[in-house]
Amino acid sequence: MENKSKFMLRAIELSIRSAKANGGPFGCVIVKNNKIIAEGFNQVTSNNDPTAHAEIVAIRNACQNENNFFLKECDLYSTCEPCPMCLSAIYWAHIENIYYANTRLDAKNIDFDDSFIYSEMNKKINSRKIKMYQIHRDEALEAFKIWDKKEDKIKY
Repeated sequence: MENKSKFMLRAIELSIRSAKANGGPFGCVIVKNNKIIAEGFNQVTSNNDPTAHAEIVAIRNACQNENNFFLKECDLYSTCEPCPMCLSAIYWAHIENIYYANTRLDAKNIDFDDSFIYSEMNKKINSRKIKMYQIHRDEALEAFKIWDKKEDKIKY
């Protein structure tokens, strides 16, 4: 538990530094073989990038550092329970374990409320706040057909 504590405390240090600067109060580290391979902190407002959550920044850094889009055998330490976007990215990256400090309710209490997104995901497409319209499916299926037949594709 000692190393887990060390890794989480580093993520917390990043979150505090970000909160004191011009970022959101979130930090993250990614660990492989008991060593931090990447760090991230919230950069949404500093980079004008709504996807620059601490976990996403850390995942991008880890993938570059590892020269791989899979982060198997890696653990992620986040100062908060990951939001839906970050959780999806964690699954796509094949990270093995998530350790978090604050809960989504703690985040909601300081106006970082993802409950709306969670509820939207459970609705039928035509009942969601942001309207979705399907167009040109037949034309778009051409790329899927090419991919499906491609013998040297790299699956992810």
